[in-house]
Amino acid sequence: MLPMPRTKAVSLFVKLTAVLTLGLSLAACEEQADQAALQAPTLYKVSKDIIWSSPNGQALMLDIYTPNTDEGPYPVIVMFHGGGWLINDQSIMTQSAQYLASNARYVICNVNYRLLVDNDNTVELTDIINDAFGAVFWVKDFIGAYGGDASRLIVTGDSAGAHLAATIVTLGHQIAQTETFGGGWFSPSYPETHTGTRFQPLEVQAAVLHYGLFDVLQLANQGFEKWFNPFWLIKGSLGRGLFGEDVNVEKHPQRYRTVSPIHNIPDRSEHILPPQLATVGSEDPVVTPEAVKHYVSEVRDAGQTVEYWEFQGRSHAYLDSGSSFESDAPIALDNMIEFLDAIFYPLPNHAETSDKSGNGRLRN
Repeated sequence: MLPMPRTKAVSLFVKLTAVLTLGLSLAACEEQADQAALQAPTLYKVSKDIIWSSPNGQALMLDIYTPNTDEGPYPVIVMFHGGGWLINDQSIMTQSAQYLASNARYVICNVNYRLLVDNDNTVELTDIINDAFGAVFWVKDFIGAYGGDASRLIVTGDSAGAHLAATIVTLGHQIAQTETFGGGWFSPSYPETHTGTRFQPLEVQAAVLHYGLFDVLQLANQGFEKWFNPFWLIKGSLGRGLFGEDVNVEKHPQRYRTVSPIHNIPDRSEHILPPQLATVGSEDPVVTPEAVKHYVSEVRDAGQTVEYWEFQGRSHAYLDSGSSFESDAPIALDNMIEFLDAIFYPLPNHAETSDKSGNGRLRN
């Protein structure tokens, strides 16, 4: 793919800046949002700021929400936040985690991971992917103590978080191949005292991918690593290569393909992926419906199972905590719950229905 002309790339990141500015403003208003009708703390218990790993001495934490019913052990949702791998932490998904814990029968693990700008702007995208894999391994080993069922795992995330979830889905089964997995660049972040299952194949049973960044190769060609990407500027850092100064998309495109879920979808005859739900806002200028449909098309062409849902009238980041959460997120989260319940809590003769907004999901 040829690099995008500079004017077009700058236009893309101007749109991204507008969405980012709005998202930051909404997040600042989080305490003002009326959550009473959306999250009911009496319906769940929460364990906050659990340190699950400390790669290079940086403590990574997660929050675990467990429903207050006697129906466990529950399927487990491992959630990764968005922010272009450059901003935010798990708190941006707090309201989504609370809503799911209040309105569904799942344990929710809201995960933090390293950002590119951490450690003096030296973290590489492969480090972040290592964190995502490590978090799921930690959940598999320890979630039983929090009422979760390690044999029923779901990965989810929005934007950059959806990229991490999709990477786990498309590459997790290869992780036992320690020398060839991901070109030998991946090694999951995990406490050194618990390495017994570190490199076992990592299988999950479902994935929900909200407005995901599925093609890192394309992002780099469009200027993600350049100065005009506002995420770098927000963090007070200069744009740089995702894999360090010595790797660039022109000379090393395979590195970028390796971390792009859309380029790593196995054919069903080689490996069966879990069912996936891919969602996007109809007005999203950052991750367009066309981009998500392209991923869905590639998954279907490989014979894998995927559903698509388009949130009419919504833009990017509609799951983020903030003052618009009440008007935007519940519809999308209810749709997510419906998709997952059909897998983990199926009813006899389950039939597809439309969600409350009138946006029906499209099955294979």
